[in-house]
Amino acid sequence: MNKSFTIVEYPDASQEVKVIYDDTKKTLGIPFVLNWFKCQAGNPALLRGNWMKLKATLCEGEVPNIIKQLIIYTVSSERKCNYCAEAHKLFADMLGKSLSSDPDFLISENMDSEWVPESYKVAVRTVANAALSDGHVDHSDFNALKDVGFSESEIQELFAQADLVNMLNTIANISGIKIDNEIVELSYSL
Repeated sequence: MNKSFTIVEYPDASQEVKVIYDDTKKTLGIPFVLNWFKCQAGNPALLRGNWMKLKATLCEGEVPNIIKQLIIYTVSSERKCNYCAEAHKLFADMLGKSLSSDPDFLISENMDSEWVPESYKVAVRTVANAALSDGHVDHSDFNALKDVGFSESEIQELFAQADLVNMLNTIANISGIKIDNEIVELSYSL
């Protein structure tokens, strides 16, 4: 079976898809459209729905985006979803620069560092475990998150990442997309 969907580049996209593409670039703060979106552009309704879910779950809310990126990176790495692992590693490492004065600090490789708040460590560990165990959580998981300062609303937002990473990994793996050249180039700048 050929695992791929057609990649729709910006110049070839319909006007409806270009509007979504433009919103992804603006919201994510990057000057290019990710392959993850391009592989869904043959079905604008699907692309729009998945972008709305990703935007609301990953880009909005009260929980710092770096935690969300780390959750997606951690789960994707464990599941061997190379596309998502590489992309979200880069985004996490870019955001992680704000935590350390060391220019060589990469949060994806230094989660045990004293520069990483305990709340980040607990959130990543707890939500990654939930995603990898098909959502099996118990009271101790909720209590661990509450004990490091997360509110009920933030806990809901955190566990929504477990659902999001499942969608991201599934689409990336089924589509057979490769990491964006632009992401590779950005990673060299870290």
